[in-house]
Order: sequence, then C-alpha cells, then structure tokens
Amino acid sequence: MAKVALERVSRRFGAAVAIADITFEVPDGAFWVLVGPSGCGKSTILRTIAGLEQATEGAIYIGDRQVNGVPARQRDVAMVFQNYALYPHMTVAENLAFGLKMRQAEPGMVRDRIETVAQSLNIAHLLDRKPRQLSGGQQQRVALGRAIAREPQVFLLDEPLSNLDAQLRDDTRAELKQLHQNVGITTIYVTHDQVEAMTLADKIVVLDRGSIQQIGDPQSIYANPANQMVASFMGNPPMNLFYSAYEAGNFFIEGQSIPCPERLQAVVQSHASSRYTLGIRPEQVQVVAETEAFHLKSIVTLIEPLGRETLVKVELPSTTGATTPMLNLIAPAAFPLQPGDRLFLRVDLEQLFLFDASTGERLA
Repeated sequence: MAKVALERVSRRFGAAVAIADITFEVPDGAFWVLVGPSGCGKSTILRTIAGLEQATEGAIYIGDRQVNGVPARQRDVAMVFQNYALYPHMTVAENLAFGLKMRQAEPGMVRDRIETVAQSLNIAHLLDRKPRQLSGGQQQRVALGRAIAREPQVFLLDEPLSNLDAQLRDDTRAELKQLHQNVGITTIYVTHDQVEAMTLADKIVVLDRGSIQQIGDPQSIYANPANQMVASFMGNPPMNLFYSAYEAGNFFIEGQSIPCPERLQAVVQSHASSRYTLGIRPEQVQVVAETEAFHLKSIVTLIEPLGRETLVKVELPSTTGATTPMLNLIAPAAFPLQPGDRLFLRVDLEQLFLFDASTGERLA
C-alpha cells in the first residue's frame, strides 16, 4: 500500500487542455472518489496515475517514488475499467491468475491466492466458466478479483459499476465498500454518479472542465459547497438555483421575494453587486397552508412518486411578466397533490445559499 500524490499535474492534447494544475494527496489506505460531469478530466487523471497517459507538466508520486516516465507495468497499480477487460478465451480462474503468472509467482501461491480472492468475492463457484457465461455483476467481480489478486499498492477504478442495473449497482457498491474496509488498499475511484461518490468516499474531489473545484469529505461538500457548480452537482435532486436581485433586505425572484437572513446581511452589504444566484435545497422547502407565513407562491407542474417521498416540480408564477422559474421540492409520500394545484412554500432561511452571479463563487 502507498499514498498517491499529484503536484501541479497537467495533460494537454495539442491545444486542448484535458486537466490543468491538479494537486492532491491520497493518504495510504484511503478511498478517494473523483467525481464530475462527462469531460471534466477525471478519467484522464486516473489514466495519468496508471501510466496510460503521460503528464505534460507536474509530478506524480506513488509512495515516495516519483513515477513520471515509469512504464505502467512497473507502477504497481491495478486498474479496473468500465468494460471489465476480461480475457474471453480464459476461464475465471485463469483471468484471476493472469497478473500473478505474469509476475512469475509460484504456482502454489497462485492457487492459494485465487481461492482466497474467489471466496471473498463469492465467485468460487464460477472459476471454471468463461466470461461470456457470466452476468454483468459476476464479470465485475472477476475484474475486481483480478486486481485484488495482484495485491498492488494502489487500486484505480474507472466507473466500474456503470454497466450494472440499479439494484445490482447498489448491492455491488456496498460490497466494494466492505471489500475496501477488509483489504485497506489505497483506492482512487472515478464516477459521474454523485450518489456513488457520497456513499463510497473518504474524500471527494469534485472536478469541472479539467480543474479541481473542491476537495472534502462527502458531508462537508454537500453542506458547504465552494461554488455554484459544486452546489448544483452534489445533490439528488439537485439544488434549486435562481438568478436574484437584492433590494431593501429582500431577494427577488421574478417579483416574488425571500427575506435576506441575518447571517447573510453583512455579506450582501459588503458585496459590490446587487445581483446574486440564490440556492435552495429541495429538502429545505416546506409546503404550508395559505393562512400560515410563507415566502413563495407556486403551481404544481409534475409529480414523481419515489416511494417513501415524492419529488414535486413547481413553477413560480412571475409577477414581472418575464420567465417562469421552476423549483424542486420534496413532499411526504402521502401528501395529496395534483398538477395545477397551488402551493404556498416556506423556505428554511438558515439553509439559504448565496453565490456571486458572475463568478459562481459562494458568498459566505
């Protein structure tokens, strides 16, 4: 096992910049997740660590050794790809043993290691089968097992669950977390799924357009996003974002107003602009009776039952004749709703997020 450190790493393809000035250090035995939208550079970072891509600038360390220029096969890392990359002509046992045989391990050690790994992943009954005889979930376990059998210093996982159905993905995610707790190998995991990132990671690295936006533990990133991109990406359903003007102690959303909480007043008063982006998490919006104190009037446009709760999409009728903003909120499963219903909404002002309208940076 070993730490992994990147120091100001960039990768360019001609004039195109895939990643720029990437710096972070994954401690020995930690499980870090790189997350972000498609094209943000997360797989490029993983491939650069593995040695499948060469950094244009910067330094990469595995343990105390700088590995720039070191061939991939000599970096002592194991990578699991999205498509599993199993050898179709080999049995499961032969796939699991391949990396060990390439290192000329003793046959007895290879047999013992394969049996141990197969038992831990519940694939011992599949050892004589070929990959085409396996389900997607079983192939995924074999790919993980082949990596584990080598006992590398570092695991690199590139969206390994994306080809699985929803239930199997949930089950395998739990198994993967349990497996890491058991073996404790330094792991860097790439995904575009923020739910995977939140449930698996010790630390999350949020990326966008080739740059790091924020690094932190899952709850800290969710509760204290550094900017508008992180706030909107890390959350399911995503944060509601509204372009808002500030005047006389209130934020205005197309004519409807939300009072500025006391904790944000000093920020607003010291800011040069009167234009902001207001962020409201769906779970921080409460439906109340018209006779109670409320902040926003809305009309239900779409209802999505989720079992234990209901995702409700509403529009905020504009009093200015301009665009009609949309808002997501979460209601109890038994709450009676129909499209076209009028709802009166109260926002938890203490959970209000405020961003600079031009830069997207959080103001607080």
